Amino acid sequence: MILVPGGRGQLGHDLAALSSDVRALSSAELDITDEAAVEKAVSAASVVINAAAYTAVDNAETDEERAFEVNAVGPGLLAQACERHDVPLIHVSTDYVFPGDATRPYEPSDETGPRSAYGRTKLAGEQRVLETWSRSWVVRTAWVYGAGGGNFVKTMVRLEGEREVLSVVDDQRGSPTWSLHLAAGLLELAAVQPEQRVLHGTGGGETTWFGFTRAIFEELGADPERVKPCGTADFPRPAPRPAYSVLSGQTWQDAGLTPLPPWREALATAFATGAITR
Repeated sequence: MILVPGGRGQLGHDLAALSSDVRALSSAELDITDEAAVEKAVSAASVVINAAAYTAVDNAETDEERAFEVNAVGPGLLAQACERHDVPLIHVSTDYVFPGDATRPYEPSDETGPRSAYGRTKLAGEQRVLETWSRSWVVRTAWVYGAGGGNFVKTMVRLEGEREVLSVVDDQRGSPTWSLHLAAGLLELAAVQPEQRVLHGTGGGETTWFGFTRAIFEELGADPERVKPCGTADFPRPAPRPAYSVLSGQTWQDAGLTPLPPWREALATAFATGAITR
């Protein structure tokens, strides 16, 4: 049985869709900060893919203690239980562990330097997992969207029907990642269990939020000229956003894993298959 804490989000939704062996549990069904509950759940698992996280990036700036509990303490407890029961653990992390000021795609070995509370707590979770259990892997991803849960693509689809013109940030770069492709990659990773323990799994290529939104409009049959570029400074937020979030997939490929498809191709497939609808 593949245990997926945080299983009611978009990644858990797609993991369950891809494998009947997945047991996807919500945070209400499995609180990863509850040591006894974690011990019981892990004892029945053959693999754990941890999708549980405190992802309210702005709220974390004033609620870092709770974010730390979910993003660092919880993964540490999962790693301890996995070690006791000899269960492989895959922990999903984020581009926010990097400072976001690079000019080339980040490699897993590059120096981290989170600039937000969310990023700090996620990095702490990575460290606890890797230091605790030798059969654990960290997969950093970014700009994830899918059929389950709320996400950027769904928001833009809604706004296309509500607004004549949208202003979208054009000075932040990243790689949109369809959760179905990421889920397939994580299942492959669980089967392969490569030597490399920190990997990056995102859609291929890169774009900005502005470019991403224009592509979404194209898939909707809407005029992409209705999407106008703006800067990060036009939409100030409590937590700083990485200006550059592109993650290199070279280590993923070196591990013998199937590269995730290019982001634009994946977006078209997501719409064509009905994973994303108006």
